[in-house]
Amino acid sequence: MDTSAYVEAAVEQTDILAGWVDGKDAATRVPTCPEWALSDLVDHVGGVQQMVTTLVRDRLLDPTPAFAVAPGPTDPAEWRAWLTGCADEVRQAYSSVSDDTPVWDPSGAAAGVPFWARRVFGEVCVHRADAAAALGLPYELAPDLAVAALADWLATMTSRGYWDNVPRFAEAMRGDGQTLLFQATDAPGADWRVRREQDGVVLEQGGDKADVTVSGPATDLLLVITRRRALDAAPALAVHGDRELFEHWVDHMDWVAG
Repeated sequence: MDTSAYVEAAVEQTDILAGWVDGKDAATRVPTCPEWALSDLVDHVGGVQQMVTTLVRDRLLDPTPAFAVAPGPTDPAEWRAWLTGCADEVRQAYSSVSDDTPVWDPSGAAAGVPFWARRVFGEVCVHRADAAAALGLPYELAPDLAVAALADWLATMTSRGYWDNVPRFAEAMRGDGQTLLFQATDAPGADWRVRREQDGVVLEQGGDKADVTVSGPATDLLLVITRRRALDAAPALAVHGDRELFEHWVDHMDWVAG
């Protein structure tokens, strides 16, 4: 997916989420994010999109101004319009930049415009799963979109910026070459291998051997790896090799932006 495709997909996913939460009880708990009520989830999704809009629209190299975001409406009947409006502002911000426009990039890759397009898409896909869990709705995502969301998650979690700025993650993931291979069986070529080293986690596209291989539908992989579904609740996934290595990986996929 290119930058514009990520942005359009984020708008579409936000529209689905907005329809789900429209008029729902703000106090509904979100079991996949136990500290959150539904209102917190709505605030977070819209807040991230506001931040990305400010970063990209204003071409910020210092992100500080972008962190000042407005909470969502207190009336759940206004959530739908607010969320779709936040997504549309992202789309408008991206209409005035190119991939090489300088924008702050926390990953360390210095590619802020495409980085944030990918991230705003990945965020809403994962948080739509949170809304589904809170509201008792089935979660469906086309395999190609699930692959893109999982690729975003893996790239974010293995980035230099995340390693350097989240010491608890770095300590837990520091290793001696242990490898994990993730294979989406419903999306040809969607394979990722991660290798735990002393100074970081290396993400590679493809691979055929690892200490543990986890394979199955892309959506199941996404939900389990992002801790939105328990491994035991995803029978379509097959785990071959060192299951404890994979469980350790999942146990530390606990990142939720504040």
